[in-house]
Parts: sequence; C-alpha cells; structure tokens
Amino acid sequence: MVFKFRLIGVGALFLAQMSLPVFANNLTATVVSLGDGDTIRVKTGNKTVTVRLACIDAPEMKQNPWGQQSSTRLKQLLPVGQAITIRAVETDKYKRLVAEVFVENRSVNLNMVQEGQAVVYRQYLKGCPQSKDSLLQGENTAKQQRLAFWNQANPVMPWDFRHRATQKTTSQAIQPQQQNNCDPAYPDFCIPKNSPDLNCRDISQRSDYSTVYAGLFPKSFVSLLFEG
Repeated sequence: MVFKFRLIGVGALFLAQMSLPVFANNLTATVVSLGDGDTIRVKTGNKTVTVRLACIDAPEMKQNPWGQQSSTRLKQLLPVGQAITIRAVETDKYKRLVAEVFVENRSVNLNMVQEGQAVVYRQYLKGCPQSKDSLLQGENTAKQQRLAFWNQANPVMPWDFRHRATQKTTSQAIQPQQQNNCDPAYPDFCIPKNSPDLNCRDISQRSDYSTVYAGLFPKSFVSLLFEG
C-alpha cells in the first residue's frame, strides 16, 4: 500500500510539473513601469529593460477608448513591483526584449487576448509556438463575446492604425517642402519660384499653358486639361 501511494504521489508531481511553462531562456524580473497595453519596463538582475509582449498587439493609445482601456488593464495585471517570469523570444529593431510574460503559471499575453484587450499579432505568431493555439482560441472567443476592443462595429487593427498614422505624418511633412517652392509674390496660389512671366498672347504652346496652370491647380487636373 505504501508503495502504491508513493507511485500516486510521484505521478501527481510529474503532472504538475508538466503543466508549468518550462523554457531554457526564462528570466525572472520585477515590473518597474508600464507604457501602453503591450509594453512594460522591468528590472532583471542589475539591468532595466523594455519588454514588448510577444505575439500580441494592443490598441494604440490614440485609438480611443480602446488604447487607454488596454493600458489600464495591463497595469492591473502587472502592477509596479510585481514579480514575473519572462520567456525571451528576440530583441526587436527598437532594442526591446520581445517576450512572453508570466505571473506564476499564468500568461499575461494570453490573458490580454482572452479579455479582448489585445489582438493576436499573426505576423509574429511563430515566436510563441507553445501558446499559439491558446492565443488564437482566446481571440476567437473574445470576438464572439464582443469583449473590449471587439465591442465596435469596424475595429481597426493596431498595425493598420499605425500604418495610416505614418502615411499621414509623411504627407504633412511633404507639404511644407512644397510651400517653400512657392513664389511669395502670389500668396493665394502656389506658383513655382522663377516661373516665366507670360501674357496670354505669349502662350503659343500647350506646354506653356501647362506651366502656368501647374501652380494653380492639382497636377491631376492639369494633366486632364493638357494631356487629354
């Protein structure tokens, strides 16, 4: 009987150990601060590093109110001073440590997805082979239940939001350059500097018309007029 109980005890211990996330590149750390819904600062050893939660993407802070809600929830899950375990995946181009974050035996990355506070970052999902299926299932359930970020008619994925913001910034940066090429003598129109002064009777060729109108109207409109 004693031998039998010992076998049962050993078996139970074995199963319990199998349920824990065991990785060769685990690190222990303490939360120092939080940024948005997928970025934290931690102290491990004598170093303070920025950690980007792997395989998930939280709404940007400007995606109101979803970004702020996501950030608030992550602060609840990972308060300052919280002891965590990190499974490092890689270091990204911003020098951040991309990782899965665990509190005891609970994946914070998965928790955020299950609650609809973040979405699965499929482009980088290969970095989380052990939790891939759980992440996808968690997202599917959150979508069905319309939790948090999914409780809107047409959710814009965080990566699409960032891409649009980048395009807008680039467009705004080009406009001042165009204005610098405008002749200040014509404040109401953008006529290129050093454009030839022409009277109507001097314009004998289609290219001359094109030059005059180019500073007054959009390029597509000028092309329509003079290029058929």
